[in-house]
Amino acid sequence: MVSIKENLDKIGKQVKAAQEVSLMNKGPVSLVAVSKANPAEAVLEAYEAGQRVFGENRVQEALAKFKPLKVEKPDIVLHLIGPLQTNKCSEAVGLFDVIQTVDRIKLADSLVKEMSKQDRFIPCYIQVNTGEESQKAGVMPADLKALLDHCRSVKLPVIGLMCIPPVDQEAALHFSFLYKLAEEYGLPRLSMGMTGDFETAIRFGATDVRVGSGIFGERDYSEQA
Repeated sequence: MVSIKENLDKIGKQVKAAQEVSLMNKGPVSLVAVSKANPAEAVLEAYEAGQRVFGENRVQEALAKFKPLKVEKPDIVLHLIGPLQTNKCSEAVGLFDVIQTVDRIKLADSLVKEMSKQDRFIPCYIQVNTGEESQKAGVMPADLKALLDHCRSVKLPVIGLMCIPPVDQEAALHFSFLYKLAEEYGLPRLSMGMTGDFETAIRFGATDVRVGSGIFGERDYSEQA
């Protein structure tokens, strides 16, 4: 059975190789180890192998898993990569170090309020629904400018864009589109690419890639609510 360390070593080499052939790469690529549905023991195994950046989809799962872990391992950097409800903003701001899924004005306002209250202004990404899928989170591309202008006006620290391409479409088209949007609006960070397509994402300028099963193996959702 392949270990988490072996998986991390393999993916690290793939990330480096993809960077070397990318014409759009702007610097180091951050590997976000997506630990959803994996126990704290798996996170610790990845940590001991040198991984420091992790991603979680759900605030409640992340609280149970990472609140104690971050006390023990304060150099862990935690990204929220799933949809965020406004009533969870207080907990999210208190726990996460990056929020990748800002997609509406109401959420931006709630986050700014909580960041001010906690005096903890953490970097954010705007999630763009590049495939314009009705069932998926993310701001529609046509509404991105208005949302970004609002975020900037209320001083939400937006540093990049994030997307999840439709499963039935060529991911490269969406990565290229997001890259152009980031260039247009002067945003330096791009979170795009998962286990199946992170190398393609890096070639199209990703600065953050979100890899879960490639590191931790196939997830067991049997205990998930």
